[in-house]
Amino acid sequence: MDKAYNNTAIKDRTNNIFAQVDITLENGDKVMIVEVKSKPDAEDIKSHIQRMEKVKTHAAYHGDKRKYLGAIAGVVFLPDVKEYALKQGFFAIEPSGETFNITPPDNQPKEW
Repeated sequence: MDKAYNNTAIKDRTNNIFAQVDITLENGDKVMIVEVKSKPDAEDIKSHIQRMEKVKTHAAYHGDKRKYLGAIAGVVFLPDVKEYALKQGFFAIEPSGETFNITPPDNQPKEW
């Protein structure tokens, strides 16, 4: 990725869009928004879907036509939660020894 940001906030009072983003990764025509949790659950994934909608809407208001992708990073992923994240079109990021595994969504990653 060309650029990475952590812990940023969108505070767009004009369009009434507010969102907290843990990690933003940018590379040309794509942006990945990563939500980080120690043990993600289904509610975290639902919240990230809403966050993705807000981020993309905010980007569109500012003429940003890049494709937005989402990911959930967690230290402990229960199998059903990981499967739910993948079915929603998110990448799943989890530790594996001294590295990380990145599991792509079941089908095409969802683009916002």
